[in-house]
Amino acid sequence: MDDVYKMSMLLDFYGQILTERQYEIMDLHFNSDYSLGEIAQHLNISRQGVYDNIKRCKAILKDMEDKLGLINKFAVQKDKEKKILKYLEDIDKSNMKEEDISILKMVEEEIRKIIES
Repeated sequence: MDDVYKMSMLLDFYGQILTERQYEIMDLHFNSDYSLGEIAQHLNISRQGVYDNIKRCKAILKDMEDKLGLINKFAVQKDKEKKILKYLEDIDKSNMKEEDISILKMVEEEIRKIIES
């Protein structure tokens, strides 16, 4: 997982534990792709201040993931959902009643919605 994607995920899962200012800096840098200089200018702080905040926040967010493991659990859950969907798609429907096929398709569609969310 690349650093930007991982940090975006960490922000999604744990961003609320940061202060509003810390969250704003991290969001601008990792989700809006602002440079350190752009963030510094936007928030009227030094570039070094932005750098220090990002470094500190990354450590906080990574520590939370190490302790709680929510992103890892989320990834494992998504893999399980995909396996279940594959099992359902592989069921031989040739000898099934139409109503059972219809129910199976509804279940498959609901699992697809879960995977995509």
